[in-house]
Amino acid sequence: MATMVRRFLPLHLLVALIATSLFALNAQSAERPPNIVFILADDLGYGDVGAFGQLKIRTPNIDRLAAEGMMLTQHYAGNAVCAPSRSVLMTGQDPGHTYIRTNRGMATGGISVVGRPEIEGQFPIRDEDVTLAEVLHDAGYTTGGFGKWGLGGPDSTGAPLRQGFDRWFGYNGQAVAHNFYPTYLWDDDKTISLDNPAFSAHDTFRDDEDPTDPASYKRFQGNVYSADLISDEVLAFIRKSQDQPFFVYWASTVPHVALQVPDDSLAEYLGGWEDPPYPGGKGYIPHFKPRAAYAAMITRMDRDVGRAMDLVEELGLSDNTIFVFTSDNGPTHGTHEGLAGTDSIFFNSHGGLREGKGSLYEGGMRVPTIVRWPAQVAPGTSSPVVSGFEDWLPTFASVADVSDTVHDVNGIDILPTLVGKKQVARDLLYREFPSYRGQQTIRVGEWKAVRQNLMPPKGTEVVIKTELYHVATDITESHDVAAKHPELVAHLEKLMREHRTPSDEFPFPTLDLESAK
Repeated sequence: MATMVRRFLPLHLLVALIATSLFALNAQSAERPPNIVFILADDLGYGDVGAFGQLKIRTPNIDRLAAEGMMLTQHYAGNAVCAPSRSVLMTGQDPGHTYIRTNRGMATGGISVVGRPEIEGQFPIRDEDVTLAEVLHDAGYTTGGFGKWGLGGPDSTGAPLRQGFDRWFGYNGQAVAHNFYPTYLWDDDKTISLDNPAFSAHDTFRDDEDPTDPASYKRFQGNVYSADLISDEVLAFIRKSQDQPFFVYWASTVPHVALQVPDDSLAEYLGGWEDPPYPGGKGYIPHFKPRAAYAAMITRMDRDVGRAMDLVEELGLSDNTIFVFTSDNGPTHGTHEGLAGTDSIFFNSHGGLREGKGSLYEGGMRVPTIVRWPAQVAPGTSSPVVSGFEDWLPTFASVADVSDTVHDVNGIDILPTLVGKKQVARDLLYREFPSYRGQQTIRVGEWKAVRQNLMPPKGTEVVIKTELYHVATDITESHDVAAKHPELVAHLEKLMREHRTPSDEFPFPTLDLESAK
């Protein structure tokens, strides 16, 4: 018995040892910067999730993020379409300064019989461009990117593994990402083959196929749904990286067309409302129940968001993990019912905002945004602070305590907003888009100036007209009050001229001439 007693520490020493261990554990937790899971939906509108007013599509997990965190009600995507918006997010520079300013692709050869182009990818960001992933990687984070890239082909300077990511899984180029049943995906710097038939996401019915027969639509479905594989890889990365700070960039392809979703998810919405077939012919493959498909795609994505939340909880990392959920731009064809099979009017996808994807009116760039960080962000809160994609790089640098390494950005640190402290107001929020006929906008306080048709069709005269909206009281941008405030219009025009930097790669002739004066 005496021998057994000597094996145990005296009670006071045991208590001291436990206290020391707990102190060391708490100190380690305090020293470790928070994990970051940044979820970027693709073409999801301001009103497409329940927390932001959606009534038809079920998003319980995204809504739970909002209930447990903060909604940013005036958050702006980097631009009105994919690549330039993501360039703003990755570089912290707004569209007047970031390198990528349109969706210019580098792909050649189209989608071949094996389901891939000869060369793929978008115009690449440069070696000297400092990305959010690089900033966090250098701060000691393990960095993983999943989903759709769109900032440079696999052999270019813009490849994700050359821009700060330790891990990449998903699509590289946008054209391949239009198909949720591709024949391959990128796994780091190599491709893996998927058991899917090769077909184009822009295909349509043959003359011998009957658009009224549901069986005719089965040809546009595969066996392996890419969004499922991508979410599985996200979870695997989180589990593998749990012992060190990690950054997950989860760039989902949902709900970008083509409309494609597995039958088990589609069944959740069948019969819920009138849902005439989309027979194709407007840019993307047909779908027999397009409204149900759109809703099911979003609900399936929501399910995967919930899986990630549950895993982080299981690993004991919830308090020290920041979840951000947002979208790269507004919904597809926000004012044109039925194009590409989508119906944003039926779902009120733009949440009452003007227009949608491709437009610098509010519906094209104000996006649903939620931040959950239980240790710091008060649950069930919202903020009307004007913020944008350029703000995430300086904000996460602040979170990681490496703000001194960040230079030449247009974004501001919005950490004070997130943690309930006083936020220094931004001077302005600027957007330009040398595509879709050419657009420019600036927001200063409650006022927003908009200019359209700055790159009209060849042979058409450019007529420069500045519209002015008081967005605080006119969220739908229905009342142009430029004529009532000429001095304010002149001031905003001056700011737009002075703020931007012309680009050799992405010329914007009308604005470039103005900036040169």
